[in-house]
Amino acid sequence: MIEILEGFPGNVVAVRASGEVTRDDYERILIPAVETTMERHDKVRVYYELGPGFTRMAAGAAWDDLKLGIAHYWHWEAIAVVTDHDWIRRAVDVLRFVVPGHIRTFRVDQASDARDWIVSPLDQPTTRPS
Repeated sequence: MIEILEGFPGNVVAVRASGEVTRDDYERILIPAVETTMERHDKVRVYYELGPGFTRMAAGAAWDDLKLGIAHYWHWEAIAVVTDHDWIRRAVDVLRFVVPGHIRTFRVDQASDARDWIVSPLDQPTTRPS
């Protein structure tokens, strides 16, 4: 399940994933939120929280995630991924070099830092994991 988080600026799509994330979650919630934000802003930031309640991403959701990233490749300004799941942190580390803009991972206990970072001015790309 994906839920939209409130309290972020208009150029930030902020979501929390829990349980199993499905293709339907992407098609009903995440993709429309990203597309609406991109209609209003040239550059978009994403805050993506995958806490302890997150269990897995279904294959269809993973495919939609890849398609979404590629379709809007030049629009990504910054991405903050908040998770204690090591496999997700490793995947972000591997993919950070193909994602334009800034990308950082944060542990769940650093969620406040991640929220501050995603809304802050970004002067230089961050290419190292936290």
